Parts: sequence; C-alpha cells; structure tokens
Amino acid sequence: MRRLIIIGTRGSKLALWQAHDLQDKLKANNIATELKIIKTKGDRIQDLSFDKIEGKGFFTKEIEDELIAKKIDVAVHSLKDLPTQSPEHLVLAGLSERQDPADLLIINKASVQMSNDLRLRDGAVVGTSSVRRQSIAKDLAPHINIKELRGNVPTRIEKLKNGQYDAIILASAGINRLNIDLGEYHVIKLNPKEFVPAPGQGVIGYQCRESDIEMRKILSAVHNKNTAQQTNVERKVLSLMDGGCHIPLGVYAEVDAQGYYHVWASYAQTKDAKPVRMTISQSTSHGLAEKVVNQLTHQHENQ
Repeated sequence: MRRLIIIGTRGSKLALWQAHDLQDKLKANNIATELKIIKTKGDRIQDLSFDKIEGKGFFTKEIEDELIAKKIDVAVHSLKDLPTQSPEHLVLAGLSERQDPADLLIINKASVQMSNDLRLRDGAVVGTSSVRRQSIAKDLAPHINIKELRGNVPTRIEKLKNGQYDAIILASAGINRLNIDLGEYHVIKLNPKEFVPAPGQGVIGYQCRESDIEMRKILSAVHNKNTAQQTNVERKVLSLMDGGCHIPLGVYAEVDAQGYYHVWASYAQTKDAKPVRMTISQSTSHGLAEKVVNQLTHQHENQ
C-alpha cells in the first residue's frame, strides 16, 4: 500500500488552488494526498513592502522547514517566490505547465484616460508590491503615482474596488487560475516582452527532500519539461544577479518550434531607477544566462 502524501502549502486562495492542482495530478496516478496549511513570514507581515522584509524566501521558508522536519512530503510554491538555491537536503523536483506569464493592469473605469501612456489619468494611484512592476510602470508612465499593495489576490482587487487605488497590477496567471471576473474594470494585458515578468511567473514548483527517492519519482511523472527549458534560463539569470523580490529584475524566456531560445529582460538598480531592457536569441541555452547578465550590467553601467 502506497503512503499518504502530505502536501504543504500557504493558505491563500491561489496557494490552495495550486495545491489542489497537484492533488488532482497525483490522484490521476492513484496517489492519496492531504493538505497541510502553513503560515509564512510573508503572510504574517502585511505592513511592509517586499523589499523591506529581511532575507529571501519569505513565502517559502516555513514550508521548507516543515519539509526538512519530515512533517510534510512535498511543498507547493509559486516558482517566482522560490529562491534559486534550495536549502541543504531539499530539491526542486517538478514544475507545472506554465500559465499566462503576463502581468495585467486592472483599472477602475473612472480612472481611464485613453490618450495617456498605460491609459491612466494624470496622477493615477497604481498599486503593486513588486519593485520590478514599480520600476517598469513608472518608466512607461511617469505621470502615475505608485502605492504599496499587499494582500492576497481577492484582497488586492477589493482594495481597487473600494477606491484605495485607481489601478493595480497583478499576474494574469493568478486571475486565470481563480477564474476572477474583471468585467467591471478596464484591463490591459501587458506584453511580457515589454513589461517583462518575474522569472518563473505563471509556474508552480514542487519541492521535496533530496533523499526521498519515492517522492522524487512521483513528482517526475507530473514534471513539465517544456516549462523547465524556459524557467531554467530565467532562474539562472536571477541566481547570477543574486536576486529575489528585492531587485527590479524581469526575465522571460521562450523556446520556439525550432528549439531556439529567445530571452527578454529588464533590470534597474532600484525601484526608482530607469530600467534597462534587452533581448537575445540563440540556438542553445549554453551560456545564455551569462550573456543576459553581461548585457544587462553593461547597459546599466553605460546608462
């Protein structure tokens, strides 16, 4: 008889959607599971922006601690929240298919001005907790004001609805997965090749103990290799830049039908600095991340 697999997850609606998605995949392989909800530092601290919270992995560390302590068997994370280096004895053993990687600009209709950049009225208050989104949005539309926005996806939309913000920026993947109706708003899907998303955006990561060979085999059966081709490049750039949620870095990779890699990246030294952008294509991933980093840093130095 196969063991019962304990899945560790955060408790937000989106996190639970991601955990249930893995449950469904494992159930299709006749594997029994149950969920364990774990509160993280990022969930507890709601009054600080991400760049002011110390350390990395503030949406993942407590879940990883439970994994190391063998209180859960697999941890489910949004890949963009997961540091590029797993703690000792843990491995990233599988990835989901990729949802839409783009960001959405969701605007209260009274704040729309079609003739302006990003279709936002002068002085519009735009909510986001991401320094990457802040940097790119202010560069594209200097006439807007940025205001910190924390909370889960439904909470952020409620803050927009009650007038605390003229617009907010959210990941398309979360909206799609939760099937949220945005019909009352003016919604702009931001091109990921221009408004470059976070490395791994739209992807769910499955983490387990390195020594748990049975769990690694189970996760390899649901692992999406096409996703890995893209996100391995994105996350290597992030690793080489020594980044996390603290730096305004966007990286997005595609692999075309001929196997060529295409990468778009955006980087600023701070959320208030003008970002530099670049794109590169080559037939292999070998040395690709290094070229992206070299080009970003060279452009920044010559800005």
